[in-house]
Amino acid sequence: MSTTATPIIIDDNQEQEAFDTNKLTSFIKNIHQLFPSLQIDDYLIRIENTILQRDSYTSEQLTNLLILEGLANINEHEPEWTYFCAQIYLSKLYKEAAKNRGYDKEHKYGSFTHLIKTLVSKGLYHSKLLEQYSREEIDQIGTFIQPENDRLFTYIGLRTLADRYLTRDFSKKIYELPQERFLIIAMTLMAGETKEHRLELIKQAYWAMSNLYMTVATPTLSNAGKPIGQLSSCFIDTIDDSLQGIFDSNTDIANLSKSGGGIGAYLGKIRSRGSDIKGFKGVSSGVIPWMKQLNNTAVSVDQLGQRKGAIAVYLDVWHKDIFSFLDAKLNNGDERMRTHDLFTGVCIPDVFMEQVEARGDWYLFDPHEVRKVMGYSIEDFYDEEKGNGSFREKYWECVNNESLTKEKVPAIEMMKRIMISQLEAGTPYMFYRDEVNRQNANSHQGMIYCSNLCTEITQNQSPTTVEEQYTEDGKIITVKTPGDFVVCNLSSINLAKAVMDDVLEKLIPIQVRMLDNVIDLNTIPVLQAKLTNEKYRAIGLGTFGWNHLLALKQIKWEHEEAVQFADKLYEKIAFLTIQASMELSKEKGAYSVFKGSDWETGTYFEKRGYSSAESQLDWNSLSEAVKSYGIRNGYLMAVAPNASTSIIAGSTASIDPIFQKVYSEEKKDYKIPVTVPDLNPTTTWFYKSAYFIDQHWSIKQNAARQHHIDQSISFNLYVQNTIKAKDLLNLHLSAWREGLKTTYYVRSTSSTIEECDSCAS
Repeated sequence: MSTTATPIIIDDNQEQEAFDTNKLTSFIKNIHQLFPSLQIDDYLIRIENTILQRDSYTSEQLTNLLILEGLANINEHEPEWTYFCAQIYLSKLYKEAAKNRGYDKEHKYGSFTHLIKTLVSKGLYHSKLLEQYSREEIDQIGTFIQPENDRLFTYIGLRTLADRYLTRDFSKKIYELPQERFLIIAMTLMAGETKEHRLELIKQAYWAMSNLYMTVATPTLSNAGKPIGQLSSCFIDTIDDSLQGIFDSNTDIANLSKSGGGIGAYLGKIRSRGSDIKGFKGVSSGVIPWMKQLNNTAVSVDQLGQRKGAIAVYLDVWHKDIFSFLDAKLNNGDERMRTHDLFTGVCIPDVFMEQVEARGDWYLFDPHEVRKVMGYSIEDFYDEEKGNGSFREKYWECVNNESLTKEKVPAIEMMKRIMISQLEAGTPYMFYRDEVNRQNANSHQGMIYCSNLCTEITQNQSPTTVEEQYTEDGKIITVKTPGDFVVCNLSSINLAKAVMDDVLEKLIPIQVRMLDNVIDLNTIPVLQAKLTNEKYRAIGLGTFGWNHLLALKQIKWEHEEAVQFADKLYEKIAFLTIQASMELSKEKGAYSVFKGSDWETGTYFEKRGYSSAESQLDWNSLSEAVKSYGIRNGYLMAVAPNASTSIIAGSTASIDPIFQKVYSEEKKDYKIPVTVPDLNPTTTWFYKSAYFIDQHWSIKQNAARQHHIDQSISFNLYVQNTIKAKDLLNLHLSAWREGLKTTYYVRSTSSTIEECDSCAS
């Protein structure tokens, strides 16, 4: 074509107009006013020259051109281009929503009341939104919307929110805008509050989310206000050693996976390969066939069509099937023994790590035979003190009992097998069972056998058992004794924003209330999970943006100052979280098994040394208040990975260091350049790639943090693929000695790790 001809612009209604340079320049300069430091002259020239190369452009092609040319400018010196491009994409969302909903496109947001009525009629919102709130209330709630908060999004954050979470119709047409999603979540979570207070509570919850001071869990972000899906992130099942128990668990796991939950499953009670069944010797096939079954469930039962199911399985390091378990994710060997789609975790007692250090022997047992010969289950015990306790007594009792068959292996060889698997596949996760149970605030009610899909949840567990089946009035009645089937309800503080704006005192109480309300709103398809949820009212308040915050505070990762900062900050978060749950208990009552818990006796506070004069917080008064008024939630804090929701909030993931200062997020047909948040000549010195950080500093930081977190933390180890075995061993020994409860992936420069979205919060 001739470059002198004026191209034609075709709008969404197929109407045509000649390209107008002035109109385009005016649009770009209006956005530029928000980011005056950006140099846009070259950008404008490139845009105009590109447009003049073609006869015509659709409006969508023109918008994409503006965005892609803007993204190409993102670098270490001009990171603000991401916000510039987000504004262009927002204008596209505003225009599409206005067209689909039938309001003037000059108004960024249309009628909130009309949106709810429209999407309820289309079956995209739950009818409860109209049943629980009056027209007048909805009109008033609509006035809470602050369109200017859309400016807080980076481009990749906005695209993630729009592509995955904003409500679209069945033809993928956009109806809901970002601030409306936050407001719908707030309405959903506060619907059960008293009418005289709930509008103010909605306003507070909306403030917390719309300012990106916090994020809710991915299932809540996706499903709140909608007729399908549940709001919790993860579940943990303890599988009974019976045919009925195994198949029932598989069905339960399938139902939870279908509705968007990530799963953890403890396999340690299942008899090993070669065990007897009903007296027939050597006939059991062990845990691997049941893992294969769960693997098929993970692949075949996807999570609401968004992604395949995600299941982590845990086994004790003393179980006879541990070697085949460790090999299950490897890429070579017998495929009949492989479960590539499951994630694995190993449950490790202190005595094993001591044997590794001492280069001593380790013994493997069949849990079924232990039950039969010894009259107890070894997994039901833990060491009540470091270096002394029930588990090691029972373990050595089993070792010394000649009636028990056992396999002897050097403990260091077992540890080598664990590390080989970690360097190839990133797993197994490490679950330090003695430390977890020593710190369990509800040990008066049971045991914790394993963690969840992302290693941050530690709550009481027990298997569900079938007692009897009988017929009555032509129906089959199955009577089960429900076990503790763990449910995790997650939400996370955006540390960089909340700490820098000094809003933790205001933020945490509303966040704890939102999480507590999730418990009552959830429609969990597995009854024992529902019962456990109501019994403990467990929540998991976590954090993300740690590296971002360190950069803003100009604190180096590999420095004692970072360790001390983690200690003080997480102590404050713990104090405010416990206080908020205590205040809720005053208002609504304590969780049902509060009596006898470490919360009630004060042991929780004593174990952590909170009464010492060193703390600047009034822990003694809080401990007395908890004793008097109770606490609403039996479990309170857990730090999840937060990979996707931290992107939406424009910060760094969880408590992890960054990978690179400037990188690209790969999309289906293009790449999005991204810089770490708030990158500038000052902060750049406080961002360092995870793979070049001395991991011992990360462990020290996490130990300081873990001291104040009642559950656990998704904590990754980052290593070069050239790491020596003794160096990786030293990292694991340090993590164990420092009192970490769990470690998540070992991320080496040669391994590809699949991100967990289930626990993103």
